[in-house]
Amino acid sequence: MAGEPESTVLRYLRQISQDVQKLRDDVGELRTRVGRVEASVAQIHVTLAEHSLRLDKIDGRFDRIERRLTLVGAEA
Repeated sequence: MAGEPESTVLRYLRQISQDVQKLRDDVGELRTRVGRVEASVAQIHVTLAEHSLRLDKIDGRFDRIERRLTLVGAEA
């Protein structure tokens, strides 16, 4: 009986074990990739906030310029 082939059940179990390991590896890779995407999105939010702040400052400068031009225009 030593030369008897492996049982079908054992072969299926080994295949299932290999498939599960592959899925674990894939999930690990996906976690890494999602983490990178989250970091990128967070950086985009920071950049947008910085740009918004700069635009607010420019808007304030334009308001002051418009007020000055109105005063100069009224005196002339």
